[in-house]
Amino acid sequence: MISLEPYQRLVAKTNPLRCVGRVTKVVGLTVEVAGLNVPVGELCLIENKGSGQVVQAEIKGFRDHTSLLMPLGELEGIGPGCPVLPTGRYHTVAVGLELLGRVVDGLGQPMDGRELVTSGGNYPVDNHPPDPLARQRINTILPTGVRAIDAFLTLGRGQRIGIFAGSGVGKSTLMGMIARNSEAEINVIGLIGERGREVLDFLERDLGPAGLARSVVVVATSDQPALVRIKGAFVATAIAEYFRDQGRHVMLMMDSLTRFAMAQREVGLAIGEPPTSRGYTPSVFALLPRLLERAGNTRTGSITGLYAVLVDGDDLTEPITDAVRAIVDGHIVLSRKLGDRNHYPAIDILASVSRLMPDITSKEHQDLAAQVRDSLAAYQSAEDLINIGAYQAGNNPRVDAALKYYEPIMTFLKQDVEVYSSFAGTIGELQKLFN
Repeated sequence: MISLEPYQRLVAKTNPLRCVGRVTKVVGLTVEVAGLNVPVGELCLIENKGSGQVVQAEIKGFRDHTSLLMPLGELEGIGPGCPVLPTGRYHTVAVGLELLGRVVDGLGQPMDGRELVTSGGNYPVDNHPPDPLARQRINTILPTGVRAIDAFLTLGRGQRIGIFAGSGVGKSTLMGMIARNSEAEINVIGLIGERGREVLDFLERDLGPAGLARSVVVVATSDQPALVRIKGAFVATAIAEYFRDQGRHVMLMMDSLTRFAMAQREVGLAIGEPPTSRGYTPSVFALLPRLLERAGNTRTGSITGLYAVLVDGDDLTEPITDAVRAIVDGHIVLSRKLGDRNHYPAIDILASVSRLMPDITSKEHQDLAAQVRDSLAAYQSAEDLINIGAYQAGNNPRVDAALKYYEPIMTFLKQDVEVYSSFAGTIGELQKLFN
């Protein structure tokens, strides 16, 4: 005999009354709706009375008896009195191995014109970070194939690190190198707020067919609504979490956190938050750790987070740069000065640090890296005198040694975009520098 109890429970939970709100005002990015009684985060459908088409929107807050919605699409044709239907669900993304090699938009929908059928079901976009006591310690090196990083800023599996640079210094190119060459099993790449022209460039030039085959790319370009750009970052993180929960070791890359923060600033100002540091609203600094803390190790798998930060005016103390640096486990600084000298990747190893490197590398490796840093610091202290020919050999033994090793070190740090360097090969070359 079939039990009807489960169905009876479902019927008891069902509300037979359909709540329908009405648009009362549209101001900038905000749609004000009367007559809704739904929680923050729920998805709603705004119906265009003229065309019958619908626009997805999300509840972001309330003011008196009015709900404040942010659209996930264009508001063309939406006017006063348009019906707003709550869906009773929150944002999810379709997941599965079928995502590998595909490009999706900020809401998780395919962009390449092909149908996407996944086997992993739907995964919630807004998840909580792993419990601090459930995280596994980081004790495994993750080679990136980039000599300057593997030798002096060694990454661990499950680490979160920021790439800080001004515009045009090579962030995307460096991320493409790492995506192609790292020993992560799967790459999830979020292009947040990128120029539309640069998306195809990144896919074909920086990532390449081999890199794309083991990657999922989430794209939310700068012309998309602010909420779509924010969702793009969370969708990329949710996809990475799915693969991590399947026991995979994932490399999550995001370019860039600054544009993610700018999108949240737009949303915050639109719903009435007060601007604080350089116009950024308090919700920006609350949202950054919620996003970044979701990467890391769990008992099943790992997410290694690599986050690009577009440094405003090359000022490493500007608010977003400072906030991100306080959260992540290290930072890679790209120097415009090095880039102007045709030194690529333009990594300033004296200004960069990996906080996990002492825990995962050998004492010999750390001593060699420290010796190179000491040599570069000594050279830098006397660089002006050396450039004008005023330094006399013998005045300072440290500078004399630095002059001897400077060119070999700089040659070691330079690496062509197409060149891959194994971790063992990198350490071998590092040992040869002082022999």
